[in-house]
Amino acid sequence: MRNGLIVFLLVSLVMRVNAQDDGISSRPSILDSSAYQWTLIADGFDNPVGLTFIPDNSGRLAVWEQGGMIWMIEPNGSVPFEPFLDISGLLPQAVFRGGYSEQGLLGVAFDPNYAENRRFFIHYTDEAGDTVIARYLVSADDALVAEAEGAVILITVDQPFDNHNGGQLAFGPDGYLYIGLGDGGDQGDPFNNAQSPDTLLGKILRIDVSGERYAPAPTNPFSRDATFAPEVWAMGFRNPWRFSFDRATGDLYIADVGEWQWEEVNFQPADSTGGENYGWSLLESNLVRDENADPEAYTRPIAEYPHTIGCAVSGGYVYRGSALPDAQGVYFFGDYCNGSVWNAWRDEGGGWQSGLFMSTGRQITSFGEDQYGELYMVDYKGDILRLDPAATTP
Repeated sequence: MRNGLIVFLLVSLVMRVNAQDDGISSRPSILDSSAYQWTLIADGFDNPVGLTFIPDNSGRLAVWEQGGMIWMIEPNGSVPFEPFLDISGLLPQAVFRGGYSEQGLLGVAFDPNYAENRRFFIHYTDEAGDTVIARYLVSADDALVAEAEGAVILITVDQPFDNHNGGQLAFGPDGYLYIGLGDGGDQGDPFNNAQSPDTLLGKILRIDVSGERYAPAPTNPFSRDATFAPEVWAMGFRNPWRFSFDRATGDLYIADVGEWQWEEVNFQPADSTGGENYGWSLLESNLVRDENADPEAYTRPIAEYPHTIGCAVSGGYVYRGSALPDAQGVYFFGDYCNGSVWNAWRDEGGGWQSGLFMSTGRQITSFGEDQYGELYMVDYKGDILRLDPAATTP
């Protein structure tokens, strides 16, 4: 029976991949890509991996590089000569050797009350290869320079391998800080971290950083379960690479990088009380990897695509700006390997649809949004671009 089930699963996988070779890549987006263009805003960055806006009404954007530097982009596109913060001396040497690495400075989030408390938070791997979540302050005298001294380390997580570090930080509409951590690395989650309740690996955490240190959010779903780490908000992730909150609805979109076959985008509604299990490593997207797993027991993705058309998903944002009215409420996400950008949206019946928006040829590490909700793309080769209406020819 076991061998028969394994054969069935393998045949099913082949059928799914063959049936969806064109899949999401041939299904049209709800948007007409010819009406849009990616406009270069700033360039010359060294392996940038993220972008966010500064919540102080300055109009500035922060871009961070894997090698440990955070840079400010002024509203006119200029970049100051000196970085906002440089933590390159805290990172593993593997980040600087020129080969592929998933370590480094991976996430940055500015406190919603940044204009008053001057606080921001970073997510990086230290010299030992372990995850660190730390709090910094911007200088009281210069809004373009952070105080490199006096950082407060809030969380350190041992990483058994050098990949699947996650990296996202984002404040939710509830004011809590959400943290994405991968399963700790290697193939198939060998320590079962994503499904183990007592580890922070393979999870999204939710913590209160309003105090001098931090505390698990008091309404976290497992706060009264002694078998769970109290910081855990959701579980069952391989390597959540970028999640974001819809600024209009509070819904949470989570992209999770797959292993050999499937990439996925997951969804958590704003009224969720947490505790969702997204299935890894029992499932990879909708592919059942463990014969004892019941797919219906896990929260399934709203969008997926096979490795025949991509290899590493980069999560994005629901568009809420004003320059692109037809894009209102549409979620954008992309692929690091081939530069495709896809959309996901709900149809009239409430079901999820997805389709190819545009092939960019970029090496997409992240997306971002400014204070007005306009959408940006981060190209690992060094460019920052904004999604604009296509230029018209007179």
